[in-house]
Amino acid sequence: MSDYERDAVSADAESDERALEGALRPRNLDDFVGQERVREQLSLVLRGAQRRGRAPDHVLLSGGPGLGKTTLAMIIAAELGAPLRISSGPAIERSGDLAAVLSTLHEGEVLFLDEIHRMARPAEEMLYVAMEDFRVDVMVGKGPGATAIPLDIAPFTLVGATTRSGLLPAPLRDRFGFTAHMDFYEAADLERILHRSAGLLGVEVDGAAAAEIAGRSRGTPRIANRLLRRVRDYAEVHGDGRLTRETACAALSLFEVDHHGLDRLDRGVLEALCGKFRGGPVGLSTLAVAVGEEPETVEVVAEPFLVRSGFIARTPRGRVATPDAWGHLGITPPPDAAFGAAA
Repeated sequence: MSDYERDAVSADAESDERALEGALRPRNLDDFVGQERVREQLSLVLRGAQRRGRAPDHVLLSGGPGLGKTTLAMIIAAELGAPLRISSGPAIERSGDLAAVLSTLHEGEVLFLDEIHRMARPAEEMLYVAMEDFRVDVMVGKGPGATAIPLDIAPFTLVGATTRSGLLPAPLRDRFGFTAHMDFYEAADLERILHRSAGLLGVEVDGAAAAEIAGRSRGTPRIANRLLRRVRDYAEVHGDGRLTRETACAALSLFEVDHHGLDRLDRGVLEALCGKFRGGPVGLSTLAVAVGEEPETVEVVAEPFLVRSGFIARTPRGRVATPDAWGHLGITPPPDAAFGAAA
């Protein structure tokens, strides 16, 4: 399977599509669709800080890729009328890297750290003091003669984003004044996002087409917008440019995204699990060999959505196909299959 085919329903953003994503991002909280509770809570935090004339509490956004964490960070800066500085955890390898960023911040500026759980430990410990006391201790010299020089920094707001909040140390997590978890989107919200994106792209999409694309988008706006662009391409090449349900189905069939949002890798895992291993249980490594992929690819790329959708269950003995998996493939499970009686 080519990377392009798999990327059709990947929640990760490739470098060549970030510019396209940027053009579709909402610019303020009123335009942000979905995540109603998070939006209301965040609005309250920002409005309260503005009334007091102070920088708002630090914000931690957690959730899967493609759910809008970076977009919310940009909206926070826009709502505050403050500059936004963007960096990431993997880019900060030493405490000096973080000190260089923090020391150049202006008062009220918003610092966005993506994948904050991947920050180096020395930088992480420096961040504790910076978040609480707006101060960093810069070490001068080495060995027994090393001296820590305190350096005051301007009050700022840190917005941290993580896809794995469980990897954040408790001392760092506790220093965020507001923590929000981003959930997967309902189909109705994705349809609203698709209509908005279609307007920005200058294409006409009817309600049935938007519903079809939303139903195959895995509850993720990034995937919905990517599939919208692929359907647009198909409509411009093979049709009159209008996005109808028939056009959407034909385009998504070409890109091997079925009505549940499964791609070739997902279906390959289910077919191997049900066809070769009679529904399991089977170990991850064995399953990966059966589909010709690395175990990490199966575990990270395919398995999360299959488990969330109820097609696979993870047990102490291995992966097991559920009744929904057999039904999706149109196969009658053997009597001795896991969940066979229920199916």
